[in-house]
Amino acid sequence: MSWTLTVPEASYETARREFEWSIPDDYNLARDLVGKHDPERPALHEQLPDGTETTYTFGELDRDSDRVAAALRERGVERGDRVGVVLSQTVENPLVHLACWKLGAVSLPLSVLFGPDALASRLDDSGAVAVVASAERHDAITEAATACSALDLHVERGGTATGAATPFADLLDCQATLDPVETTPETPATVIYTSGSTGSPKGVLHTHDSWVAHCPSFQLYFELDPTGVFWTPADWAWIGALGDLLFPAWHYGQPVVGAPTDGFDPVRAYELMAQYDVTNSFLPPTAIRMLMDEPADAYDLSLSAICSGGEPLTPEILDWARDDLGGVAVNELYGQTEANVFVANCTTWFETRPGSMGKPVPGHDVAPVDPETGERRPDGEVGELAIKREGDPIVFEEYWNRPETTAAATVDAPDGGTWHLTGDLGWRDEDGYFWFKSRADDVIITAGYRVGPGEVERAILDHSDVTQVGVVGVDDELRGEKIAAFVQPADAVTPGDELREEIRTLVRERLAKHEYPREIQFREELPQTTTGKIKRRELGE
Repeated sequence: MSWTLTVPEASYETARREFEWSIPDDYNLARDLVGKHDPERPALHEQLPDGTETTYTFGELDRDSDRVAAALRERGVERGDRVGVVLSQTVENPLVHLACWKLGAVSLPLSVLFGPDALASRLDDSGAVAVVASAERHDAITEAATACSALDLHVERGGTATGAATPFADLLDCQATLDPVETTPETPATVIYTSGSTGSPKGVLHTHDSWVAHCPSFQLYFELDPTGVFWTPADWAWIGALGDLLFPAWHYGQPVVGAPTDGFDPVRAYELMAQYDVTNSFLPPTAIRMLMDEPADAYDLSLSAICSGGEPLTPEILDWARDDLGGVAVNELYGQTEANVFVANCTTWFETRPGSMGKPVPGHDVAPVDPETGERRPDGEVGELAIKREGDPIVFEEYWNRPETTAAATVDAPDGGTWHLTGDLGWRDEDGYFWFKSRADDVIITAGYRVGPGEVERAILDHSDVTQVGVVGVDDELRGEKIAAFVQPADAVTPGDELREEIRTLVRERLAKHEYPREIQFREELPQTTTGKIKRRELGE
């Protein structure tokens, strides 16, 4: 299958008008990502913490995932079974995903940062029959397994597998012949769990075509050139890392850098990008801000484009990319676990407006809507951001074992079909740019005013003495709720009343008098999800 998804490049308007989804009827994600390319072409540059470096070709990944698939089948994994993947940025991580898809099984990406409770809840909820994890997670997996009635196979990467665990090397030694199952674009491929920042984690079921459906966005935020060397520091358990970078890069036959780490180190990030001539990177905003504190001109970089998501990019980030990185494009994108990505920026096609998520990617029908009637909101009016389900492979199939939750996130569209409701509030301006306001359930109502915490956070982040901030509403006898800001000061800053007043003044001036935080608390660090989002619900507890 020599097939590639392309977006017309004449103009944004032409692409929106002419783009069509045309995914083969016998589509299999593993065959697409590694089976169709020149087997000698580099696919993964792996650099381990001990300095070991290995380059794997597409042919090696195809062969080794065959072996892993055959070994899992010998150990009882069948079509439709769920397999947990608790691995960092090492070759074993994608090998397990590829093996599952060749078997018709369903992979379950899980963060290496999860403790036993988080692992147990996801493995048990999904009914996983097997889990492949790093040796460092042995105790956590062993404890989690006691609460997972379906879990029967535990495979360990690295170290010496102990107890009932099977060494990953045994899977690679399998010599059985693999007879891959037949799949279609609609065959289940992955259950990936939401971060749980607004409730208990929900399993989101995606099919084989949902991963390749990221490719139009990939072309936009990497400036219509899906070639080069790609890297992200983001956890390979996150849909942003897998869908925004790893899998689309392999769809186009491009190499990716994998470098497991315990935390983001800006110096090491610059060194990796220089060493491997990284041209395109997905960097969370927090990582970008840390890179801004290091001199970029000390490294020989080959960067041409950066994409980022999770929070709006400030003008300072765009200025840094222009001045310190020599004009590298930084493109914001928007999506969520259920539908990722469907709004993005592309400086080749249209001007970036700081704070805007961008414009709808070709192939996606997006609008702010009334969540009760499904009617599109007019330009400039806030509504719940929604994406049409019908004919769009980026949209998830369902919440795992939660039909009522799936139905609650779906509303009929008056012009035909149904909308998936994202739970995010935003609006579209008259030029077609989309702007995020807040999570629908995070809105603060103070003295009759509705305030989106994201707007207040963006304003506070403009202060040079602030590194991170989370804004929530807290009970107030007079106003119902008052705005409270939890601020992580920059290094070497001693916070006090002077900084508090500067922040209040900044918000009053940037937003409105009723939107300034009446309560400001300084914290050494703020609680975050494994994907780097501030856990607003834990602030003030």
